[in-house]
Amino acid sequence: MEYVNLGTTGLQVSRICLGCMSYGDPKRGNHEWSLPEDDARPFFRRAVEAGINFFDTANVYSDGSSEEITGRALAEYADRDEIVLATKVHGRMRPGPNGAGLSRKAIMAEIDASLRRLDVEYVDLYQIHRWDDRTPVEETMEALHDVVRAGKARYIGASSMWAWQFAKAQHVAEANGWTRFVTMQDHYNLLYREEEREMIPLCRDQGVGLIPWSPLARGRLARPWDTTSARSETDEFGKTLYHESDRAIVDAVGEVAAARGVPMAQVALAWMLGKPGVSAPIVGATKMTHLEDAVAAVDLRLDPAEVERLEAPYQAHPIAGHR
Repeated sequence: MEYVNLGTTGLQVSRICLGCMSYGDPKRGNHEWSLPEDDARPFFRRAVEAGINFFDTANVYSDGSSEEITGRALAEYADRDEIVLATKVHGRMRPGPNGAGLSRKAIMAEIDASLRRLDVEYVDLYQIHRWDDRTPVEETMEALHDVVRAGKARYIGASSMWAWQFAKAQHVAEANGWTRFVTMQDHYNLLYREEEREMIPLCRDQGVGLIPWSPLARGRLARPWDTTSARSETDEFGKTLYHESDRAIVDAVGEVAAARGVPMAQVALAWMLGKPGVSAPIVGATKMTHLEDAVAAVDLRLDPAEVERLEAPYQAHPIAGHR
Protein backbone atom coordinates (compact mmCIF):
# COMPACT_ATOMS: atom_id res chain seq x y z
CA MET A 1 0.00 0.00 0.00
CA GLU A 2 1.11 3.54 -0.72
CA TYR A 3 0.42 6.50 1.54
CA VAL A 4 0.09 10.21 0.73
CA ASN A 5 -0.59 13.39 2.61
CA LEU A 6 -4.28 14.26 2.64
CA GLY A 7 -4.20 17.47 0.62
CA THR A 8 -1.67 19.83 2.19
CA THR A 9 -2.19 18.49 5.72
CA GLY A 10 0.36 16.33 7.48
CA LEU A 11 -2.16 13.49 7.76
CA GLN A 12 -1.03 10.34 5.95
CA VAL A 13 -3.72 8.22 4.31
CA SER A 14 -3.68 5.07 2.21
CA ARG A 15 -4.26 5.61 -1.52
CA ILE A 16 -7.49 3.62 -1.13
CA CYS A 17 -10.26 4.63 1.27
CA LEU A 18 -12.74 1.92 2.18
CA GLY A 19 -16.27 3.27 1.73
CA CYS A 20 -18.49 1.91 4.49
CA MET A 21 -21.87 2.66 2.91
CA SER A 22 -21.72 -1.00 1.84
CA TYR A 23 -22.05 -2.14 5.45
CA GLY A 24 -25.21 -1.72 7.49
CA ASP A 25 -28.42 -3.33 8.58
CA PRO A 26 -30.36 -3.91 5.32
CA LYS A 27 -33.60 -3.45 7.26
CA ARG A 28 -32.65 0.10 8.28
CA GLY A 29 -32.45 3.04 5.90
CA ASN A 30 -32.51 2.88 2.10
CA HIS A 31 -29.68 0.46 1.27
CA GLU A 32 -31.31 -2.95 1.19
CA TRP A 33 -28.22 -4.31 -0.59
CA SER A 34 -25.89 -3.42 2.33
CA LEU A 35 -24.07 -6.22 4.15
CA PRO A 36 -25.09 -7.00 7.74
CA GLU A 37 -22.44 -7.04 10.44
CA ASP A 38 -21.31 -10.67 10.26
CA ASP A 39 -20.83 -10.39 6.50
CA ALA A 40 -19.17 -6.97 6.72
CA ARG A 41 -16.51 -7.72 9.32
CA PRO A 42 -14.15 -9.70 7.01
CA PHE A 43 -13.85 -6.64 4.76
CA PHE A 44 -12.54 -4.48 7.58
CA ARG A 45 -10.08 -7.15 8.62
CA ARG A 46 -8.77 -7.61 5.09
CA ALA A 47 -8.57 -3.86 4.53
CA VAL A 48 -6.41 -3.41 7.61
CA GLU A 49 -4.24 -6.39 6.59
CA ALA A 50 -3.76 -4.80 3.15
CA GLY A 51 -2.55 -1.55 4.70
CA ILE A 52 -5.71 0.53 4.24
CA ASN A 53 -5.91 3.03 7.09
CA PHE A 54 -8.68 5.32 5.73
CA PHE A 55 -12.37 4.55 6.33
CA ASP A 56 -15.37 6.69 5.35
CA THR A 57 -18.96 6.43 6.53
CA ALA A 58 -21.88 8.79 7.26
CA ASN A 59 -24.60 9.19 9.84
CA VAL A 60 -27.35 8.49 7.28
CA TYR A 61 -25.90 5.25 5.91
CA SER A 62 -28.35 2.50 6.85
CA ASP A 63 -29.88 4.80 9.48
CA GLY A 64 -26.72 4.94 11.57
CA SER A 65 -26.01 1.22 11.52
CA SER A 66 -23.05 1.69 9.17
CA GLU A 67 -21.33 3.77 11.84
CA GLU A 68 -22.15 1.16 14.47
CA ILE A 69 -20.70 -1.70 12.41
CA THR A 70 -17.69 0.35 11.34
CA GLY A 71 -16.87 1.35 14.90
CA ARG A 72 -17.09 -2.17 16.29
CA ALA A 73 -15.05 -3.73 13.48
CA LEU A 74 -12.26 -1.17 13.59
CA ALA A 75 -12.06 -1.41 17.38
CA GLU A 76 -11.29 -5.11 16.96
CA TYR A 77 -9.02 -5.07 13.92
CA ALA A 78 -7.17 -1.76 14.06
CA ASP A 79 -5.30 0.60 16.36
CA ARG A 80 -7.36 3.79 16.74
CA ASP A 81 -4.28 6.00 16.50
CA GLU A 82 -3.25 4.37 13.22
CA ILE A 83 -6.52 4.70 11.32
CA VAL A 84 -8.14 7.74 9.72
CA LEU A 85 -11.87 7.63 10.42
CA ALA A 86 -14.27 9.88 8.51
CA THR A 87 -18.00 10.43 8.76
CA LYS A 88 -20.52 12.97 7.47
CA VAL A 89 -23.44 15.17 8.51
CA HIS A 90 -26.40 16.70 6.64
CA GLY A 91 -29.01 14.05 5.86
CA ARG A 92 -32.19 13.49 7.84
CA MET A 93 -31.73 11.41 11.00
CA ARG A 94 -35.01 12.17 12.79
CA PRO A 95 -38.41 13.78 12.04
CA GLY A 96 -39.02 17.42 12.73
CA PRO A 97 -37.55 20.73 11.56
CA ASN A 98 -34.11 20.20 13.14
CA GLY A 99 -33.56 16.56 12.24
CA ALA A 100 -31.36 17.33 9.23
CA GLY A 101 -29.20 20.05 7.70
CA LEU A 102 -26.17 22.06 8.77
CA SER A 103 -27.49 24.38 11.47
CA ARG A 104 -25.46 24.71 14.67
CA LYS A 105 -28.11 22.68 16.46
CA ALA A 106 -28.00 19.87 13.90
CA ILE A 107 -24.21 19.72 13.71
CA MET A 108 -23.74 19.68 17.47
CA ALA A 109 -26.35 16.96 17.92
CA GLU A 110 -25.10 14.82 15.05
CA ILE A 111 -21.39 14.86 15.91
CA ASP A 112 -22.24 13.52 19.37
CA ALA A 113 -24.60 10.90 17.92
CA SER A 114 -21.95 9.77 15.43
CA LEU A 115 -19.31 9.50 18.14
CA ARG A 116 -21.68 7.37 20.22
CA ARG A 117 -22.43 5.03 17.33
CA LEU A 118 -18.76 4.76 16.33
CA ASP A 119 -17.81 4.45 20.02
CA VAL A 120 -14.84 6.80 19.65
CA GLU A 121 -13.85 10.09 21.27
CA TYR A 122 -13.17 11.83 17.96
CA VAL A 123 -13.28 11.40 14.21
CA ASP A 124 -10.34 12.35 12.06
CA LEU A 125 -12.41 13.91 9.28
CA TYR A 126 -15.90 15.38 9.74
CA GLN A 127 -17.57 16.24 6.44
CA ILE A 128 -20.67 18.10 5.35
CA HIS A 129 -22.50 15.63 3.11
CA ARG A 130 -24.12 18.32 0.94
CA TRP A 131 -24.72 22.08 0.91
CA ASP A 132 -27.57 23.44 3.05
CA ASP A 133 -29.41 26.31 1.35
CA ARG A 134 -31.45 27.01 4.47
CA THR A 135 -28.55 27.73 6.82
CA PRO A 136 -26.15 30.68 6.58
CA VAL A 137 -22.72 29.35 5.67
CA GLU A 138 -21.25 31.43 8.52
CA GLU A 139 -23.31 29.44 11.03
CA THR A 140 -22.19 26.13 9.55
CA MET A 141 -18.49 27.01 9.38
CA GLU A 142 -18.40 28.39 12.93
CA ALA A 143 -20.14 25.28 14.26
CA LEU A 144 -17.67 23.01 12.45
CA HIS A 145 -14.79 25.09 13.85
CA ASP A 146 -16.19 24.60 17.34
CA VAL A 147 -16.40 20.85 16.75
CA VAL A 148 -12.68 20.87 15.96
CA ARG A 149 -11.87 23.13 18.92
CA ALA A 150 -13.79 20.75 21.20
CA GLY A 151 -11.54 17.88 20.07
CA LYS A 152 -14.38 15.96 18.46
CA ALA A 153 -12.83 16.14 14.96
CA ARG A 154 -9.27 16.67 13.77
CA TYR A 155 -10.11 18.03 10.29
CA ILE A 156 -13.20 19.00 8.32
CA GLY A 157 -14.18 18.27 4.73
CA ALA A 158 -16.97 18.87 2.24
CA SER A 159 -18.76 16.86 -0.42
CA SER A 160 -20.51 17.51 -3.74
CA MET A 161 -21.50 21.13 -4.34
CA TRP A 162 -20.87 23.95 -6.79
CA ALA A 163 -17.33 25.31 -6.88
CA TRP A 164 -18.60 28.79 -5.97
CA GLN A 165 -20.23 27.40 -2.84
CA PHE A 166 -17.04 25.66 -1.77
CA ALA A 167 -15.00 28.83 -2.42
CA LYS A 168 -17.51 30.87 -0.40
CA ALA A 169 -17.30 28.49 2.58
CA GLN A 170 -13.50 28.56 2.51
CA HIS A 171 -13.47 32.35 2.31
CA VAL A 172 -15.85 32.68 5.26
CA ALA A 173 -13.67 30.38 7.34
CA GLU A 174 -10.47 32.20 6.45
CA ALA A 175 -11.97 35.65 7.05
CA ASN A 176 -13.07 34.66 10.55
CA GLY A 177 -10.06 32.60 11.55
CA TRP A 178 -12.10 29.38 11.55
CA THR A 179 -11.10 25.90 10.43
CA ARG A 180 -11.05 25.43 6.65
CA PHE A 181 -12.04 22.35 4.71
CA VAL A 182 -9.07 20.14 3.84
CA THR A 183 -10.90 17.67 1.57
CA MET A 184 -13.52 17.55 -1.16
CA GLN A 185 -15.47 14.30 -1.57
CA ASP A 186 -16.87 14.80 -5.05
CA HIS A 187 -18.57 12.76 -7.75
CA TYR A 188 -15.75 11.86 -10.13
CA ASN A 189 -14.95 8.91 -12.37
CA LEU A 190 -14.35 8.04 -16.03
CA LEU A 191 -18.07 8.37 -16.79
CA TYR A 192 -18.52 11.68 -14.96
CA ARG A 193 -15.71 14.20 -15.36
CA GLU A 194 -17.60 17.48 -15.01
CA GLU A 195 -15.59 18.16 -11.84
CA GLU A 196 -12.54 18.74 -14.04
CA ARG A 197 -14.05 22.03 -15.22
CA GLU A 198 -14.07 24.01 -11.95
CA MET A 199 -14.03 22.04 -8.71
CA ILE A 200 -10.85 20.06 -9.28
CA PRO A 201 -8.80 23.06 -10.48
CA LEU A 202 -10.03 25.01 -7.44
CA CYS A 203 -9.04 22.22 -5.06
CA ARG A 204 -5.63 21.75 -6.64
CA ASP A 205 -4.95 25.47 -6.47
CA GLN A 206 -5.95 25.59 -2.79
CA GLY A 207 -4.26 22.34 -1.75
CA VAL A 208 -7.53 20.57 -0.93
CA GLY A 209 -7.30 16.77 -1.13
CA LEU A 210 -9.72 14.99 -3.46
CA ILE A 211 -11.38 11.83 -2.16
CA PRO A 212 -13.90 11.04 -4.92
CA TRP A 213 -17.02 9.02 -4.31
CA SER A 214 -18.23 6.38 -6.77
CA PRO A 215 -14.87 6.03 -8.57
CA LEU A 216 -16.27 2.94 -10.32
CA ALA A 217 -19.54 4.69 -11.26
CA ARG A 218 -21.71 2.47 -9.08
CA GLY A 219 -19.96 -0.58 -10.55
CA ARG A 220 -20.57 0.47 -14.17
CA LEU A 221 -16.81 0.62 -14.77
CA ALA A 222 -16.21 -2.82 -13.27
CA ARG A 223 -18.35 -4.89 -15.65
CA PRO A 224 -19.64 -4.91 -19.25
CA TRP A 225 -22.32 -2.31 -19.92
CA ASP A 226 -25.29 -4.68 -20.26
CA THR A 227 -24.66 -6.62 -17.05
CA THR A 228 -26.22 -5.72 -13.69
CA SER A 229 -25.65 -6.29 -9.99
CA ALA A 230 -27.90 -6.66 -6.96
CA ARG A 231 -27.17 -3.07 -6.04
CA SER A 232 -27.81 -1.64 -9.50
CA GLU A 233 -31.27 -3.21 -9.57
CA THR A 234 -32.38 -1.26 -6.46
CA ASP A 235 -30.18 1.86 -6.59
CA GLU A 236 -32.68 4.48 -7.76
CA PHE A 237 -30.23 7.34 -7.25
CA GLY A 238 -27.53 5.53 -9.22
CA LYS A 239 -29.89 5.05 -12.15
CA THR A 240 -30.00 8.83 -12.63
CA LEU A 241 -26.25 9.34 -12.91
CA TYR A 242 -25.12 7.62 -16.12
CA HIS A 243 -26.40 7.36 -19.68
CA GLU A 244 -26.25 5.25 -22.83
CA SER A 245 -23.54 7.54 -24.22
CA ASP A 246 -21.25 6.18 -21.51
CA ARG A 247 -21.24 2.70 -23.06
CA ALA A 248 -18.23 3.56 -25.26
CA ILE A 249 -16.13 4.41 -22.21
CA VAL A 250 -17.05 1.17 -20.46
CA ASP A 251 -16.13 -0.69 -23.64
CA ALA A 252 -12.75 1.07 -23.71
CA VAL A 253 -12.10 0.09 -20.09
CA GLY A 254 -12.88 -3.51 -21.02
CA GLU A 255 -10.48 -3.39 -23.96
CA VAL A 256 -7.61 -1.95 -21.93
CA ALA A 257 -8.28 -4.44 -19.13
CA ALA A 258 -8.28 -7.37 -21.56
CA ALA A 259 -5.01 -6.23 -23.11
CA ARG A 260 -3.48 -5.91 -19.65
CA GLY A 261 -4.95 -9.16 -18.37
CA VAL A 262 -6.51 -7.48 -15.34
CA PRO A 263 -10.09 -6.83 -14.17
CA MET A 264 -11.86 -3.70 -15.43
CA ALA A 265 -12.07 -2.24 -11.92
CA GLN A 266 -8.29 -2.10 -11.67
CA VAL A 267 -8.02 -0.10 -14.89
CA ALA A 268 -10.71 2.41 -13.88
CA LEU A 269 -9.16 2.93 -10.45
CA ALA A 270 -5.64 3.16 -11.86
CA TRP A 271 -6.86 5.96 -14.13
CA MET A 272 -8.19 7.87 -11.14
CA LEU A 273 -5.13 7.25 -8.97
CA GLY A 274 -3.04 8.81 -11.71
CA LYS A 275 -5.00 12.07 -11.66
CA PRO A 276 -3.26 15.03 -9.98
CA GLY A 277 -4.87 16.11 -6.73
CA VAL A 278 -6.56 12.78 -5.98
CA SER A 279 -5.51 11.60 -2.54
CA ALA A 280 -7.67 8.49 -2.21
CA PRO A 281 -10.79 7.35 -4.07
CA ILE A 282 -13.51 5.95 -1.81
CA VAL A 283 -14.13 2.35 -2.87
CA GLY A 284 -17.07 0.25 -1.75
CA ALA A 285 -16.73 -3.53 -1.53
CA THR A 286 -19.44 -6.13 -1.13
CA LYS A 287 -17.34 -8.95 -2.57
CA MET A 288 -13.77 -9.63 -1.52
CA THR A 289 -12.63 -9.33 -5.13
CA HIS A 290 -13.79 -5.69 -5.05
CA LEU A 291 -11.36 -4.98 -2.25
CA GLU A 292 -8.51 -6.96 -3.78
CA ASP A 293 -8.94 -5.15 -7.11
CA ALA A 294 -8.80 -1.78 -5.36
CA VAL A 295 -5.58 -2.67 -3.57
CA ALA A 296 -4.02 -4.04 -6.76
CA ALA A 297 -4.91 -0.87 -8.68
CA VAL A 298 -2.45 1.12 -6.56
CA ASP A 299 0.44 -0.62 -8.34
CA LEU A 300 -1.04 -0.41 -11.86
CA ARG A 301 0.38 2.37 -14.03
CA LEU A 302 -1.38 3.21 -17.28
CA ASP A 303 0.62 4.59 -20.20
CA PRO A 304 -0.41 7.82 -22.00
CA ALA A 305 -1.92 5.93 -24.94
CA GLU A 306 -4.15 3.92 -22.61
CA VAL A 307 -5.27 7.05 -20.78
CA GLU A 308 -6.13 8.73 -24.08
CA ARG A 309 -8.09 5.66 -25.17
CA LEU A 310 -10.11 5.74 -21.94
CA GLU A 311 -10.81 9.47 -22.04
CA ALA A 312 -11.50 10.00 -25.75
CA PRO A 313 -15.18 8.85 -25.80
CA TYR A 314 -16.28 11.20 -23.00
CA GLN A 315 -19.28 13.44 -23.60
CA ALA A 316 -20.41 16.27 -21.34
CA HIS A 317 -23.00 15.35 -18.69
CA PRO A 318 -25.65 17.31 -16.83
CA ILE A 319 -24.42 18.11 -13.32
CA ALA A 320 -25.32 15.20 -11.03
CA GLY A 321 -24.73 14.29 -7.41
CA HIS A 322 -25.19 17.66 -5.70
CA ARG A 323 -28.45 16.58 -4.06
